[in-house]
Amino acid sequence: MPIRIGQEVSLQMKREYRGPLMQPGDHSFDHDAAQAAWLYYVGNLSQQEVSDRLGISRFKVLRMLADARERGFVKVSVEHRTSRTLELSESLQDAFGLTEAQVAPNRGGASDEKNARDSVGLLAARYISRVAGHNKKKIIGVGWGRTLSFAANNVNGIHNPNLTFVSLMGSITYASETAPGDVCVRLASQTGGRAVLMPAPFIADTPEDCQSIMSQRLVREAANIAHKADHAFMSVGECKPGSILYESGIFTDHQKAQLRCGDVVGDCCGVFYRADGSIADVEVNDCAPCLKPSTMKNADTVLLAGGAGKAVATLAVLRAKFVKRLFVDEELAIKLLEIK
Repeated sequence: MPIRIGQEVSLQMKREYRGPLMQPGDHSFDHDAAQAAWLYYVGNLSQQEVSDRLGISRFKVLRMLADARERGFVKVSVEHRTSRTLELSESLQDAFGLTEAQVAPNRGGASDEKNARDSVGLLAARYISRVAGHNKKKIIGVGWGRTLSFAANNVNGIHNPNLTFVSLMGSITYASETAPGDVCVRLASQTGGRAVLMPAPFIADTPEDCQSIMSQRLVREAANIAHKADHAFMSVGECKPGSILYESGIFTDHQKAQLRCGDVVGDCCGVFYRADGSIADVEVNDCAPCLKPSTMKNADTVLLAGGAGKAVATLAVLRAKFVKRLFVDEELAIKLLEIK
């Protein structure tokens, strides 16, 4: 029975259900089923449109809707908080022309930055589980950052030796769980896939050095694999004191001065952006061995950002027009819609 737009809907799945759509320990089922049903019944999308939006097959959408409905595990009683975040997701999609947006609810009251990052990281972990299973051959590009690192720690229930995780940029000097190489290795270990690392520094001393690094055979091989990525996970970095970029020690004082003078507000995968979404005209942008996000035309690009403090940097990256899916927390979603 169709449901009118504007009517609240929620899904409540019984714990004892262990049918073909849910395996023991699969905590992502409730979320994905609720999202599919909300888009289909409330959003009045077709099954094909739901399939395109969620990045899963139309057959799986049909199974999720029909099986849950026929077995009586779908109840019309979704809580208001879920309805709120889904409404924010729709607003973000419309405002920024996205294929999909997911919004993590605040954890009871005002959330701090770490909670926001962790909540978004869980969304990313669920999405990786959604697209990386079923033994399909997939190449997944990985940027860097704390949100991606948390996502890597929380991917579970997948064993797919046909997965390849490839770093989209060089790494920092000191070992860190947020570095692209480390995130790739953990994702590969969690899923039974393989990791391909870009053997390069995060930043080179000069543009000439960067060109020389990118011309090296092993770097070219990693870059060629990354260019074929089916999915790419990237996070937003702030370019200001206290941010992970400034605290990592990878920039010289001269390079920090360049970022300030160039009106840089944020970065994504080693590319530095002004507030209007344009790539800043600074030498540092020619010094980072990386795959520029705008060149990854075939990848389903997912941008992760947590915390309202990242609103300006996130908006700049969205204005660059390469992002297809956006995962943010509730506070950041509201802020983005206010300042867009």
